[in-house]
Amino acid sequence: MSCEHTYHRRIYYHDTDCAGVVYYANYLKYLEEARTEMLTDRGVSMKELALRGLGFAVAKVDIEYKAPSRYQDMLTIVSKINRIRLSAIQLAQSVYRDRTLIAESSVILVLVGTDFSPLKIPEEIKKALL
Repeated sequence: MSCEHTYHRRIYYHDTDCAGVVYYANYLKYLEEARTEMLTDRGVSMKELALRGLGFAVAKVDIEYKAPSRYQDMLTIVSKINRIRLSAIQLAQSVYRDRTLIAESSVILVLVGTDFSPLKIPEEIKKALL
């Protein structure tokens, strides 16, 4: 559907667990960072959406861990929009260290209002994301 977006992130000591590897839940934060940067790079400001009473809520995340990453690794997160529906966006996101696949995920975001009910994604946002 759309081109890929690439985001780079270094692993810091506070990202790791007592075994010296990245704590598994931190990957959810990295995926969020990558999605936010992708939206921002395409002209969709999360801050502006919030001022309008809108936001993207994560409705579903599937993640599969393939290999560990460690302190000072540089990760590359590749995000791709697979589908845009009436109120939802389906993305695929992959995390790499060099050429090693670290994690793969599928994410569904739903546009919601202040009451968290789903809303139709405005055409200007769809156009920015395509």
